[in-house]
Amino acid sequence: MESPPARAKVALALLAVYIIWGSTYLGIRIVVETIPPFLSAGMRFSLAGGALFLIAKLQGAPSPSRASWKPAAITGGLLLLGGNGLVSWAEQSVPSSLTALLIAIVPLWVVVIDFALPGHLRPSLGVLAGIGLGLAGVAILVDPSQVGAAHIDPVGAAVLILASAIWSVGTIYGGRVKLKEAPLLVIGMEMLAGGLILLAAGTLAGEWQAFDLGGVSQRSLLAFVYLVLVGAMVGFTAYLWLIKNVPPALATTYAFVNPVVAIYVGWLVLAEPVTPRTLLAAAVIIAGVALITQARSRRSREIAEAQPVQAPLEKEVSR
Repeated sequence: MESPPARAKVALALLAVYIIWGSTYLGIRIVVETIPPFLSAGMRFSLAGGALFLIAKLQGAPSPSRASWKPAAITGGLLLLGGNGLVSWAEQSVPSSLTALLIAIVPLWVVVIDFALPGHLRPSLGVLAGIGLGLAGVAILVDPSQVGAAHIDPVGAAVLILASAIWSVGTIYGGRVKLKEAPLLVIGMEMLAGGLILLAAGTLAGEWQAFDLGGVSQRSLLAFVYLVLVGAMVGFTAYLWLIKNVPPALATTYAFVNPVVAIYVGWLVLAEPVTPRTLLAAAVIIAGVALITQARSRRSREIAEAQPVQAPLEKEVSR
């Protein structure tokens, strides 16, 4: 039985995901101004994943088996193409702060998907109440009757909700797949595979024809470098480590903090509007996420506390 990870490691990984990812929504928004979304995400994660893979090899990690590349590609594809790639595409029309708010419903999706899998307990009333709050917050934010600065592109919003669902599937799948390779090598494999899948998606979408290298702005280039070195190599690495070492309910608590950070930096750097409706939706969504996480943590503790009591009884029966 594996020993639980040190609290300090978990705390540092969570802090990296909380703060860094809150700023990456702004970075993506700036990058896609002059670099196509799937290609920019593909180049970002291919570079970061390739660098981590090389670092792991230089540290003496054995080459991965062929069989390990399949689950690595599935995890990378779900998280990066289905999650990050769709987010990059949607941010062409949706402000970074509102994008972070819509992605904040990831814990809601984790509960729903986890419940749909065999052998899982029915959600508690607290979880169901949190889901209701989360949906209410999304409805407040994505109100098609709104116009002007408060209006959110409905197609972009729908894509973001889909992205959060696919990301949640990737979170659950990636947490369950345990590869025998060194952790840093596995993270590099998942990023590299996901990056190559994104590049393939960009190619199929015809983004190379629309990509003008000479037209890339300086701020898009700087944001791209930030996303590679900080967003991917630090933030995404921390998240991949978390989903393999802590419960999904804890790994996805970044949804509490990311919107707050994203709203602030979006307003500070790009002067993105912060309306009363945005603040209301943020409060409702984050309250829903908090309720879901608290209820799931309580249920996990109850199950963990019950197991030592049940084990001797099972032994007695088996005799």
